[in-house]
Amino acid sequence: MTIERRTHVYDGPGGPFEGVLAFDAEATAPRPGVLIIPNVLGQKEADNLVAERLAGLGYVGFAADVFGQGKRTTRESPDPAVHMNALNADRTLLRDRLHASLAALKAQPEVDADRTAAIGYCFGGKCVLDLARSDADVRAVVAFHGLFDRPDYPTVTPIRPRVLVCHGWADPLAPPDSVTALAAELTAGGAKWQLHAYGHAGHGFTDTSMQGSTRPGFGYDADADASSWAAMTRLLAETLA
Repeated sequence: MTIERRTHVYDGPGGPFEGVLAFDAEATAPRPGVLIIPNVLGQKEADNLVAERLAGLGYVGFAADVFGQGKRTTRESPDPAVHMNALNADRTLLRDRLHASLAALKAQPEVDADRTAAIGYCFGGKCVLDLARSDADVRAVVAFHGLFDRPDYPTVTPIRPRVLVCHGWADPLAPPDSVTALAAELTAGGAKWQLHAYGHAGHGFTDTSMQGSTRPGFGYDADADASSWAAMTRLLAETLA
């Protein structure tokens, strides 16, 4: 197995956008594709490493971009959430950019376009739920420490993709009432869904850069990280086979 990366610039509303693909260069047949939607900071090396990790499992990982080429922030930026907030204010635009990112993944020669899934972190967790809500052609979505507020456009019934929500119970950005509201929404939408809640884990529990965080309800949690990744790999194996 030889894992390679390829930068991919693609079109969409407000683009261009720039993502990174990771795949096994030795494979000869198309493989299932997994779209990766980053957190509040946008597409970055941590997301590329997730793409490589997925490539090691036999998928084509695509760390996508929904903010736009060059639009990135860091935790030290004056307003780290500036690009996220613009899309939170226009969920229809966000939906269209998500579908453009999925189309870019499906168009890659290494990808079996009939077998795709999407995973997302924090803001990206909201994004993959919006893909499911908007009838995207994916078999499964996985939200890691995501945000659960519904978009302001009509959503579909039934929700076709399998849905896995990996949630830190101590996450102040997704309190229990938002979790139960999401459960009610997914049930009413006919989704086949699972919720994995990790006690004492907070927002960003997969993010190793948040180790040692002193902010209540935020920080890396090794147990929740490992458990959620294992749950995701099981779902992908079931749905993308």
